[in-house]
Amino acid sequence: MAGSDADGKGLARRGGASRRPAAASVRVGEAAAGRPEPLSTAEAVAEGAELPAWMRLYFYGMHGITLDVLLSSSRRFARSPDLRMLGFSSPYRWLLHLLTHFALEKVYLQQRRCPSAFVFNFLLYPLVHLGLQTLADQALLRSLSDGLGDAVAPGALDLALQYLLALYQSQVFLKRFLRLRYRRQLPQRLGSPLAPPGTRTPAAVGGRRRRPRGPRGTEGAPNKGLPDLLRFLFYGMHGFLDEIFFTFFFNLLGQREGAASGHTSLWSFFMYGSCSFMVEKLYFHLYYSRGWSTWKRVPIYVAIIYLWELSWGLGLRTCGACSWDYSHYPLNFMGLITLMYLPGWVFLSVYQDLLSNVLQRVQCITIV
Repeated sequence: MAGSDADGKGLARRGGASRRPAAASVRVGEAAAGRPEPLSTAEAVAEGAELPAWMRLYFYGMHGITLDVLLSSSRRFARSPDLRMLGFSSPYRWLLHLLTHFALEKVYLQQRRCPSAFVFNFLLYPLVHLGLQTLADQALLRSLSDGLGDAVAPGALDLALQYLLALYQSQVFLKRFLRLRYRRQLPQRLGSPLAPPGTRTPAAVGGRRRRPRGPRGTEGAPNKGLPDLLRFLFYGMHGFLDEIFFTFFFNLLGQREGAASGHTSLWSFFMYGSCSFMVEKLYFHLYYSRGWSTWKRVPIYVAIIYLWELSWGLGLRTCGACSWDYSHYPLNFMGLITLMYLPGWVFLSVYQDLLSNVLQRVQCITIV
C-alpha cells in the first residue's frame, strides 16, 4: 500500500509537472494574443488612441511658425547674407497655420477613398493645399491692411514652393505625425501593483513622505515616451514659438516698427532645443529620483538658462551672428543676459515641466 501510494504520488507529481508547461504555454499564448500588432495607417488612425485635437492644433501651429521662420530666413539671407539668420512670423499666422493644418489633416485622411494614390498625393492634395494657403494669405493681407489691400496673385515661384511644401506635408510630416499616440494613463513601474483606493501605504502610516515615482522602463529609468531626437526637435520648434510671440507683443506694446510680426533666429532652434532637452533630463532626475519640489528646481533651471544664453551669446558674437543685445537694459551683463527677463524665464521653467509631463504620454507606434 505504501508503495502504491508513493507510486500514485509520484505519478501525480509527474502529471502536475507535465501540466505546468501546458498551462504556461496557454498563458504565453494569451499574452501574445493581447500584445498589440503593428498597425496599418488606416488601422492606426481608427484605433482611437490618436493625439487629442487640442494637442494636434498645438503641434500644427508650432510647425507652421517653424516653416515661416525657415522660409523668411532663407529669403532674407539670399537677398543680403546675414549670419544672424533672422526669420519672421506672427500670432496671426500661427492661428492660420493651425486651422489650415487641421483642415489638411482631414483631407489627408481621405486618401484611402481615392482609387489612385498617385493622383491623390501629387495632384488632389497639392491643389487643396495651394487653395487653402492662398486663401489664408490673402485673408491675412486684407485684415492687416484694414480691407484696403488689393489681392495679389501668387507668382510662379511661390506656387512651386507651395507645391513642394504640399508634398512635404503629405509624404513626410503627416505620414509620421499621425503615428504619434497619446496614453491617457502612464504605465506603472514594473513590480509595483496599484493599491486599492483608500488603502494607506506603509510609508503613509509611518509618516514618512515617499518620493514621487514616475513611469519606469525595464532598466528603472523614467519612460520618456518620444525618442530623444524628436524631443529635441519639439523643443527647438517651441523655442521659435516662444520668441515669435514674445517679440510680437513686445513690438506691439512698444509701437515699434514691424509690430505686425515677431522675429527670431535660426540659431534659437539649437539654443532652445539643447537647453530644454538638458533641463528635462535634470527634471527627471531631481523630481523622480530626489523628490524635489517645483520651487527647489526652478532656481537651478533659471541658472542653467542664463548660463546657456551667455555661452551661446559669446560664441555667436565672435562670428557676428548674435541676434540680441541687452546693453540698453538695466541689470545686464555684457549685453547678453539681463535680470529684466527673470520673470519670463521663471514662467518658462515651470511650463517646461508641464511640457515634459505631456511628452511622456506621447509615443510613436509602428506602421506597416
